[in-house]
Amino acid sequence: MEAYLIAGLGNPGLEYALTRHNVGFGVTDLLAQRWNTEFRQESGFQARLAFANVGQSRVCLCQPLTWMNLSGKAVGALARYYKIKVANMLIVLDDADLPLGRIRMRPAGSSGGHRGMESVILHLGSEEIPRLKLGIGDAGQRRITRHVLGRFCDEEMPVVGKVLSRAADQAQCWIEHGIQKAMNEFNGAVTPEKRENE
Repeated sequence: MEAYLIAGLGNPGLEYALTRHNVGFGVTDLLAQRWNTEFRQESGFQARLAFANVGQSRVCLCQPLTWMNLSGKAVGALARYYKIKVANMLIVLDDADLPLGRIRMRPAGSSGGHRGMESVILHLGSEEIPRLKLGIGDAGQRRITRHVLGRFCDEEMPVVGKVLSRAADQAQCWIEHGIQKAMNEFNGAVTPEKRENE
């Protein structure tokens, strides 16, 4: 059975639960719900972990508890312990250079200035790590720390819900059909359904 790791990046604690920086946690929470599994805190890995069988694959869902900028400590430890190939890892993270409502999976690349991704690259010793980026704001956002640690406003929540659902669909497609199909079918803008009174 092929082993996969999906790591959603974020910050631990209730005060960060609904912030833009924690959309990676949101996607992995949704996947755990869909796959009927529960997260448990594993102090040895400094992470919350959940496991599920998806088709012919064994998937580990990970939410690092190391704080965002040290995410690679947990991801690297898990990769070594479970002997997971870099190509079988998916890092789910926020991207302030993508507008809200857009998702983008890529097979490799630099950190793009994202400290969490930077830490993962450092600990795995490679940039050839698949990643799924969720847009959280307009390109050129200047007050970056304040922005990413802020919460989504009420008007944004319908779009956020659609984004998390589509990202979870894309992650499952990645496991079952490979990264090329997942990119072709899901990369791009997520358009929320209009409410009846609009």
